[in-house]
Amino acid sequence: MVSQATVKAEKYNGLKKQDTINMIRSALPIIGLVAVFIIFNILTKGNMWTSRKLILNQVYVVLISTVGVFFIMTMGGLDFSQGSILGIASIVVCKLSGVNMFLAVVGGVLAGAAIGAFNGFFYVNRKIKSFIVTICTMFLFRGFIKYMASNSPVAASMKVYDYDTTPVKLGITVAVIGISFVVFRFTKFGINLKAIGAGEKATKFAGVKTDKVKFLIYVLAGAITGLAAFVNIVKNGSATANAGNQLETQILIALVLGGMPISGGAKVRFENIIVGSLLYIVLNNGLIMMGLTTQAMQLIQGIIFLIFVAVFADRESLSVIK
Repeated sequence: MVSQATVKAEKYNGLKKQDTINMIRSALPIIGLVAVFIIFNILTKGNMWTSRKLILNQVYVVLISTVGVFFIMTMGGLDFSQGSILGIASIVVCKLSGVNMFLAVVGGVLAGAAIGAFNGFFYVNRKIKSFIVTICTMFLFRGFIKYMASNSPVAASMKVYDYDTTPVKLGITVAVIGISFVVFRFTKFGINLKAIGAGEKATKFAGVKTDKVKFLIYVLAGAITGLAAFVNIVKNGSATANAGNQLETQILIALVLGGMPISGGAKVRFENIIVGSLLYIVLNNGLIMMGLTTQAMQLIQGIIFLIFVAVFADRESLSVIK
């Protein structure tokens, strides 16, 4: 007969082993970021280090947009419409930039929030799965973007170039990250998000208005991407028919590379956003600097993406993606 002390010892060892595994999982994205940067710096003969300012300039839009999707994935949802949101909001920013720059920023944010509300309505009120709703809106609003900018790019006012400075772009990014961090870690709203991802029914029984939270998150995610559209226009000066194309894929890859559990819940960490976005941009730029073809880059990125999904996927919770 097994003694109680033996049972306790086995349980303790099991918990200790699981803690070690979780610690390794948490450190893996950071280790991966450092390793990828060093490897590509060697392979490109130092070009990776000399182009660090260019890399940072590319990470702003991805990093800001990733914040909203991070919130959505925390509660167990998905959003494939972020690229279309960025494209529509970029066109709005361009159109309003000639009137007033502040109005252009507000217009971009409101345009993003409106599309987020559109997603949230069908997701919450019509009870359609989030990935189905957002795939539909991705194609719907991508059609609008093609219509608006197919003949020629929608040009912004020349005044936008006055804001194409590191303090402005970095300031907006840091502000979004800082406020989002406080909301996620220190408010009831952030706690409710993780609770919904861990178990929506239990959260609802605890008195949380889960439908309201889910709707607000989609509105918030759209608004954040609308702000990212301003940074996008500041960088590019116009919105083309391909504005925001593939952004949703970049965000998803960035979050998974950062260690984000696809099903959300309590295992989510805010640093998934920063580490993942940097890792994706460094990886993408490193492959470009090596002169690889698009097909080879996609193959390598796909393999790395699958590896990280296999490491960080919570197989017990994958069935509850909303």
